[in-house]
Amino acid sequence: MIVYGTGYSPYVRKVLVSLAEKGIAYEHRPVMFHAPDADFQAASPFGKIPAIEDDGFHLADSSAILWYLERKHPSPALVPADPQALGRAIWFDEFGDTELFGKLIVPFVERVLKPNMMKQATNEEAVTKALEKDLPPLFDYLEGEIAGPYLVGEAFSIADISVATSFYNFHLAEARIDAGRWPKLAAYIDATLGRPSFRAALEAKKG
Repeated sequence: MIVYGTGYSPYVRKVLVSLAEKGIAYEHRPVMFHAPDADFQAASPFGKIPAIEDDGFHLADSSAILWYLERKHPSPALVPADPQALGRAIWFDEFGDTELFGKLIVPFVERVLKPNMMKQATNEEAVTKALEKDLPPLFDYLEGEIAGPYLVGEAFSIADISVATSFYNFHLAEARIDAGRWPKLAAYIDATLGRPSFRAALEAKKG
């Protein structure tokens, strides 16, 4: 299997973590969005990352790829079997990709991406807004949902992958969860990012 997409992307990281959890061998090609690479374009006609090529099968979008991997390589399961747990896992996958990502990525964009890759000035006002206004309600929500080592049921799942992945970029921007205000969330994220699968994904080529 070939995985396309820079390792800086939280969405690419979702796929790399899933592959590591399942013990699936892969080749990582760290291309950026809309890269002028014919093989990547065949896998992702609209330039989205991540994308995969698996024995001639092409697919883009992290959640679609996670479901594909789950059906092709069902063990160990990353999707719960129980209907209620399944519903919650799908919800947290959506929450991580939409509600959380857009706000959590702001410090990374402003403090890392803009000055180092785009040669643009950092907007610290945007960072302050994210840290002081936009993120606290989401952190409050997650603090109330965490009751153990996993967000859903008794096993690591797509819920944990999708929620935790963007926090790596958050940390790269020298931003941290206030452990005094959100102790369960801070401990949960540290433990999740410390899993061998996440450590392997964090070592992936950035491109």
